[in-house]
Amino acid sequence: MTTATVPSQPPPLADRSSARAWLGNVIEKVKRMNKGAGSGPTAAAAAAAAQKQKTLMQRVETDIASIVDNFSQLVNVARVNDPPVRNSQESFMMEMRASRMVQAADSLLKLVSELKQTAIFSGFASLNDHVEQRTNEFNQQAEKTDRMLARTGEEAAASLKELEAHYYSSGHRTTQNSQQ
Repeated sequence: MTTATVPSQPPPLADRSSARAWLGNVIEKVKRMNKGAGSGPTAAAAAAAAQKQKTLMQRVETDIASIVDNFSQLVNVARVNDPPVRNSQESFMMEMRASRMVQAADSLLKLVSELKQTAIFSGFASLNDHVEQRTNEFNQQAEKTDRMLARTGEEAAASLKELEAHYYSSGHRTTQNSQQ
């Protein structure tokens, strides 16, 4: 089983493409971890994994778009104006945009945590599946060996019986007994 590690924290994300690339790398590492541990996934599991990946990518796109949009609005609102009423409105807008950025960043952190949990739990599940598969293979091999050993014992007993019958009925035995 390969031991790929899932990064604990995302790198500084300058734009959507770097975030997309980082998430793609994390997902590929999770896939490699799961692929090496056991037999391949079923078609239903592969479809579920593809759907999960699509959903995660949509979440990343949405959260990063929210961060970028709110940051650009925050910068636009940060202009200093003369009327105090206008400044208080802009201050409120800045607080609102900053709050939305924090929510989007929190959502991204939860996504990273979810990816880590998925990697850990699916790794254990595939490892357990692999251990169970190998146990079944060894049990089958042990049964096959037991059958072969029993058959060999029966053949040896039959051969010994045949040899004894041949020996006791042979003339060679009777000549040895008469010489003694």
